[in-house]
Amino acid sequence: MPVTTRRSQVLVKNLLTYVEIGIVLVKRIFTIIIILVSLSLIGIIMLQLSWLNNMVLLREEQIKEKVDKAVNIVGAELSREKGNLSVNRSVASGGNIFPDDFPIDFLRPQTIGRKFTVQQLQEKIRIAFKTVGLEKMNFEFDLAIIDPRTNLLGTSERESANFSKVYDDTVNNYSQGALIITPSGSAAENIAMDETLTVVALNYPSFALQSLRWRFATAIIFTIIIICAFYLTLRTMLRQKKLAKIKNDFINNMTHEFKTPIATISLAVDALRNEKVIVDRDKMGYFSSIIKEENQRMNRQVETILKASQLEKQEAELNLKPIHVHEIIKDVVDNFSLQLQEKKGKIEFLLNAGNDLIKGDEVHFSNLVNNLVDNAVKYSKDDVPPCVKLITNSDGKNFVLRIEDNGIGMSRETLKRIFERFYRAHTGNIHNVKGFGLGLSYVKTMVEAHGGEIKADSTLGKGSAFTIELPLKKA
Repeated sequence: MPVTTRRSQVLVKNLLTYVEIGIVLVKRIFTIIIILVSLSLIGIIMLQLSWLNNMVLLREEQIKEKVDKAVNIVGAELSREKGNLSVNRSVASGGNIFPDDFPIDFLRPQTIGRKFTVQQLQEKIRIAFKTVGLEKMNFEFDLAIIDPRTNLLGTSERESANFSKVYDDTVNNYSQGALIITPSGSAAENIAMDETLTVVALNYPSFALQSLRWRFATAIIFTIIIICAFYLTLRTMLRQKKLAKIKNDFINNMTHEFKTPIATISLAVDALRNEKVIVDRDKMGYFSSIIKEENQRMNRQVETILKASQLEKQEAELNLKPIHVHEIIKDVVDNFSLQLQEKKGKIEFLLNAGNDLIKGDEVHFSNLVNNLVDNAVKYSKDDVPPCVKLITNSDGKNFVLRIEDNGIGMSRETLKRIFERFYRAHTGNIHNVKGFGLGLSYVKTMVEAHGGEIKADSTLGKGSAFTIELPLKKA
């Protein structure tokens, strides 16, 4: 065996070995990274929830402290007012300067309830709430006299409309009281009775949440960003894993495709070194032609890979000009006459398009039609002669080419991925159909480069159909 051929075989084997080792390492690292990133994401979300919960609890405590402060402010103000013996004129009947029962009213114990109305007390509480930063907090209140004999709450003097309904709800509401005592040394010190003001702050947990809405929104947005970043990272890693698997399959296919011509060339070279062949010019020519054919075959395979690389980099340039599709179809089909004869198959033409003139690249368009017909012939059933139908139609704007076959068909999973680069349907270790998985990817790229669309339909075991729609050349 020549040194060059042996080196080529060793190079291919080493390349395949390195790829397989790389795939195994990628799988292990991929699993470890997924676990670590998932644990990190869960930990971040848990910390975020804990932080938000603590922040809500802290804000609730701050609101309670502010309510306490506001109630104390109102209580202190009312205590100072309690030292004034005058009665609020708005409370006196008839709006007179002195009430009708002035002597009796004067002798009655002085209370805040006799000095202020419900609206006035509510306004004082509202001002105090605004002072501590709770201007939007809703509240209810009650002003009651303390029984001097028992030091317990007695008669309620002034009460807001819904106080009795909300006072007992300690889950959603917070209540705080302030003792109103007559100031020492005032004129009413021994006359006025002690009172208590109870204020209920309504729905303070909801108020706390509402006051933190922007922080919650910010936390949620950043959490979503983290989750999206994790998703994109995971998606990228899955695509990389998928790409590694595709490349592994590609290397396997390439190894198989290159082994055959390398082995054939090796045998032909060994034959040329035989003394009997050296003296026979016909045999020399025969083996030389084998070497040339196999070399051309390898060259075509290399060109296929290079073209795919150019298409991926968008370096391929199209030489667009008016072409008649029917003529190209007939020229392409003529190349498959021998293959069809061997398989006893046939090709049927239903060229119904009234207008087949498009603007395209003759070489690339011929190649894409050639690839589709070649697939229809290659993927035929072993016991059924292949029957390929080429059907064309056209309307005012588009030209439609449909290529149908009665071959092995494709599964739904395969049908979804047939236009992916390097993808081939898995057939185990059986390489009964050769190729790199670049044909249909090339077809789709060329159809889109011509401004058209392609779609595939297939039923496993019954055959496949490819439909190409291209814009007609404008007059």
